[in-house]
Amino acid sequence: MNNKINLAIPRATIKPHIHEIHDHQRQDNYFWLRDDNREDKNVLDYLEQENKYTEQIMAPLSTLQQNLYDEMVARQEPELTSVPYFKKGFWYLSRYEEGQDYCIYSRHQSSMESEADIFFDCNERALGLAYYQLGALSLSPDSMLLAFTEDTVSRRQYTLRFKDLNSGILFDESIEDVTDVVWASDNKTIFYVKQHPQTLLSYQVYRHVLGDSPVNDLLVYEEQDDTFHLNLYKTRDENYLIICADSTTTSECLVLDANKPEEEFHCFLPRQRDHEYSIDHFQEQFFIRSNYTGKNFALHTLKASILESKLIQPNEWKTLVPARNDVLLEGYELMNNWLVVEERELGLPVLRQINFKTGESKKLSFHDPVYTVFSHYNPQADSDKFRYQYTSFTTPSTVYELDLESGETTLLKQSMVMGQFSREDYKSERVWVKARDGVEVPVSLVYKRALFNQNNPLLIYAYGSYGHSLDIAFSSANLSLLDRGFVYAVAHIRGGEELGRDWYEQGKLLNKKNTFNDFVDVSKALVNKGYGVKEKVFAMGGSAGGLLMGAIINQAPELYRGVVAAVPFVDVVSTMLDESIPLTTGEYDEWGNPNEREYYHYMLSYSPYDQVSEKSYPNMLVTTGLHDSQVQYWEPAKWVAKLRELKTDDNLLLLYTDMEAGHGGKSGRFKHFEDIAREFAFLIDLAK
Repeated sequence: MNNKINLAIPRATIKPHIHEIHDHQRQDNYFWLRDDNREDKNVLDYLEQENKYTEQIMAPLSTLQQNLYDEMVARQEPELTSVPYFKKGFWYLSRYEEGQDYCIYSRHQSSMESEADIFFDCNERALGLAYYQLGALSLSPDSMLLAFTEDTVSRRQYTLRFKDLNSGILFDESIEDVTDVVWASDNKTIFYVKQHPQTLLSYQVYRHVLGDSPVNDLLVYEEQDDTFHLNLYKTRDENYLIICADSTTTSECLVLDANKPEEEFHCFLPRQRDHEYSIDHFQEQFFIRSNYTGKNFALHTLKASILESKLIQPNEWKTLVPARNDVLLEGYELMNNWLVVEERELGLPVLRQINFKTGESKKLSFHDPVYTVFSHYNPQADSDKFRYQYTSFTTPSTVYELDLESGETTLLKQSMVMGQFSREDYKSERVWVKARDGVEVPVSLVYKRALFNQNNPLLIYAYGSYGHSLDIAFSSANLSLLDRGFVYAVAHIRGGEELGRDWYEQGKLLNKKNTFNDFVDVSKALVNKGYGVKEKVFAMGGSAGGLLMGAIINQAPELYRGVVAAVPFVDVVSTMLDESIPLTTGEYDEWGNPNEREYYHYMLSYSPYDQVSEKSYPNMLVTTGLHDSQVQYWEPAKWVAKLRELKTDDNLLLLYTDMEAGHGGKSGRFKHFEDIAREFAFLIDLAK
């Protein structure tokens, strides 16, 4: 990419804008790049200039980029079919047909040998659209009516529609800005969650009767606290509907008998600051996952009617799985005679089965040093057959069925990697790195055995926010890096939940800088341990992981040859001060509320946009989507403009804005490989 010096580098116009709070002023020279309507010609022209510049700079790599894309697509199975499952008289499966971008859903009545009925084809729904994303697919209790939601803009704003599966006819009504949708037991009443059209917070629950005009829908619950969002689901036994109001640290559940949709929801247990809980119902009792007795969560049971006059407090619940300091209870699956719990211990996921009658407990064992395992879809509760999914850096996604009684495991399906692939050619490892404050940070690594020589290019990926654990999964796309000698590392830094809730709390609010320090310390340690050569260290992260990228290049830019920041959350202070921006208020418990002086100054001290200064920065590729609802496009656009203004080096700085996509990038089965191929071409060229 030597032609960069001959091209006109885009320069955004400087238009000073002053933000003032807490007797402190911040000058924002690129505030004008914000356009909530995405219609301002000056803004759109600037984004197009940046795109053209990126395309020109990347033009010499077009052959490499195309080769990478072709490799990634060639590894995919031409036709992809799910493992069939049985529910209420039908066998269901989904599939991708060769040459098609979207999923087809079909079912067979009684037997897989019966004729297939295609009841939903996303390819048909996506015809003529630049973007298409299916949200919910919800069948009525009698399996004859379908509720579904679709996003055709890439802003995670879905429209709810209905289909009669007997006739194939779509109903006339449609409802905008819907997240969750659940049927009552009468096959005609639907409850759905509405998003606020501006903030996108899910804040209302409505009741709709199929065939009625949506204007007649009844508002049954509205959340008044804008730090909370709503979820709606049906219990395991389908007897109850649950509204769950959640903030980052607090929960409250409301319950309704699914057979009595006209009645009111009842509070299960009122919200209490820092008490998180969720509920389910099965075999005539409630199951409650709660952190009331310990921050790593316990599982309790309660036999009670929701109509009891007295709310039953947590100290009256029966404990089934106690809270433990060294094990995080992440989830559970309720089966006929068995409880299967999903736990996390020493940074790795664990599946453990517990017999309801005897209390017998057994763990499943796995042999990869790092892996992911979790419950697959198990729609039949009255079964002793439990399906789970397993994957690792070297093992493609695999679905097993475990006989909970005998312990026998059956392989149902493993994803195929087309072409020449052998898992034995690759090696995965887990190492622990001591951070600057003495805390041990786990790191997962993979590389191609034959190419590992302690002089490899090293790509480090991380996220480190919201308590999101970065589980290890097989990526056929990543083979394009590994086969070119890259070592790929995932740093499980603080802010995630890999080592329990305390690991998360050590990387949020006024502890947020631990997240950035961990990443920098991991980068140095991996080079010292011989997993990469210091001249070829790269970093990558997206969204809140993009904030991480912005923070580490301000702290230690000299460590990195190149950085990829996807949809990066980099203008932290401005965004968290603006309650009109989608999802801001719900994140005060993650980042802090900058309307409070202490949080404002702490946030300001690491905010990537605010901390850009006159110094050298690594080569950078920054990507965003014009319609992004999670991280607004103007954050990365402003960040790049300020970096261009102040950086003192001649390294590459590229901004690519997908003018038709949002936070998740392109839709379709293969199109996202275009984005990955661009990123990988950028990294591979720099690693020469």
